[in-house]
Amino acid sequence: MAGVTSADVARASGVSRTTVSYVLNGTEGTSISDATRRRVLETAARLGYAPSAAARTLRSGRSDLVLCVLPDWPVGPVIETMLDHLADELAERGLSVLVHHVRGDRPLSELWRAVTPRTVVGLTEFEPDEVLAMRQAGIQVVDTGDAGPDAENPQPHIGRLQVERLVARSRARIGYATTDDPRVVDFADQRLAGVRAVCAERGLPAPVVIPVGVEARSGSAAVATWRQAGVTGVAAYNDEVAFAVLAGARAAGLDVPGDLAVIGVDDVPLAALASPPLTTVTQHIEREASYLAACVLAALDGDDPPPRPHEAPALVERDSA
Repeated sequence: MAGVTSADVARASGVSRTTVSYVLNGTEGTSISDATRRRVLETAARLGYAPSAAARTLRSGRSDLVLCVLPDWPVGPVIETMLDHLADELAERGLSVLVHHVRGDRPLSELWRAVTPRTVVGLTEFEPDEVLAMRQAGIQVVDTGDAGPDAENPQPHIGRLQVERLVARSRARIGYATTDDPRVVDFADQRLAGVRAVCAERGLPAPVVIPVGVEARSGSAAVATWRQAGVTGVAAYNDEVAFAVLAGARAAGLDVPGDLAVIGVDDVPLAALASPPLTTVTQHIEREASYLAACVLAALDGDDPPPRPHEAPALVERDSA
């Protein structure tokens, strides 16, 4: 039964709303018989009554909601995996996660004032005025957008790993399958910087860079251009782009990795099921989710934030490169 209220429970159990409130809230010092208490609880269970989040907040003085703010990034397997792990770890402390995907110019304050979260955790940096306003409202703020001045940027290292793997497989002409999604072009450019650096260090020609959409037709067009340029190894922005390259190679009748080696990034679940299984670079997304959860819990407990893990991206060896 949807939308069941305490008034519905009171009518169905034949008692006052005050009695229902005392029973459901476990109020002590009331003269309510065990039989009445039992009847109210059984009726509430039968009707499927659950107190609203707002009511729980008013009674306890704090919310059980964690608002997770995502930048305007595409939500694919990597982000979904991270959010799943974050939700699982916080659920062990009785906390629920609400995800807000930043779009447009709507102020974040409109959302947090409406849902009154206990904690706000951001994967992007918040404006100082926004942080101050949330903290003045009694909301714990966990800002993970800034890794700190001593943190090494892992993105160029990812590109380096990709090319070093291709060079180890005797690939001397490298292509780079960048993304056609402007929301993540900064990540792609940083990875490309690592690709270019290794090519220069090894005395190889500059990589042939082509934007590739996540579709077979785009992959086919890119593969045709790379073949004309003599490319024998392709580093892709991520696994989804790599799948498009694999589709293009199949359409061209090429053997992977014999004619064209392909390597992705992220190690999404489907990477192991690709044909051939995709060699890729993992960013340890589960560990990042555990770090975010630990930051939230540390803020709630009044502890110092944990040190950010700096586990370097790692190669996952399979058959495509």
